[in-house]
Amino acid sequence: MTQQPFRIGVDLGGTKIEAIAMDASGETLARRRAPTPAHDYVAILQTITALVRDLESEIGGRGSVGLGTPGVISPRTGLVKNSNTTGLNGKPLDKDLAALLGRPVRIENDANCFALSEAVDGAGAGGRVVFGVILGTGVGGGLVVEGKALQGVNKVAGEWGHTPLPWMTPDEFPGRLCYCGHYGCVETFLSGPALAYDYGVRSGQRLCGEEIAVRAAGGEAAAIDCLDVYRDRLSRALAAIINLIDPDVIVLGGGVSNIDRIYDGLFDLVERQAFSDAIDTKIVRNRHGDASGVRGAAWLWGGPGAAARGD
Repeated sequence: MTQQPFRIGVDLGGTKIEAIAMDASGETLARRRAPTPAHDYVAILQTITALVRDLESEIGGRGSVGLGTPGVISPRTGLVKNSNTTGLNGKPLDKDLAALLGRPVRIENDANCFALSEAVDGAGAGGRVVFGVILGTGVGGGLVVEGKALQGVNKVAGEWGHTPLPWMTPDEFPGRLCYCGHYGCVETFLSGPALAYDYGVRSGQRLCGEEIAVRAAGGEAAAIDCLDVYRDRLSRALAAIINLIDPDVIVLGGGVSNIDRIYDGLFDLVERQAFSDAIDTKIVRNRHGDASGVRGAAWLWGGPGAAARGD
């Protein structure tokens, strides 16, 4: 049992809700998981509350609570918007959780939580400006400046997945239709399903990224070509981030980021595409993996030493 200050982070995913308690140095004190009752808003609130209570009962104390979730709280309405866990949309998630837990709850987009985790004590630690990239079922991004997630006035900062793929070739233009209603979004080229689609066009088979990587390692031409094209497209998209934000570090996350081949020569390609004679931006794989989201949620109440600084 401990009475030391601790933070609780909750990662609200489409299939599971994970919660951890961390001490001031980032060490995990306890962890819990539960299935997400995705179509039942009240049950989601109850599940999160139960996870927090269980952690506090085990540790013996009361912690701050941060929540990472798909979507954001709209600054105009105070309600959740843009969540693919659709039962959250239109709900005052932060206020309802605060009422149940009896304390303020900080809520942030899950991509921003990933970026914050990697900026505080992950692969981007020490960088003043860190851009976190999610290459998974969708493509997302988060921007952290001096240890704080930058939301933007509309709370869509970092949503590079819904910008056009830069410098499309004639064969790529105008791109496929994205669910957002536009053609040629980065997400339609760089998400996991997009990689599977591109491989399917070349081979007639639909495989996941991990399987494509195995085939490429075995010398299959279609898989090698597919990943080489993916890397080229990724380099263009990352070069555009550098042109616009010029971060110290870009951290790659999500399932596709686990494919080793996409890193081969990636920095050189990005440097060639960026509007600069050379770049010093580090482009690195994440350190905390699947735990980054929940850790970042905990760090919404400040990084190491925050209590002493009064964050």
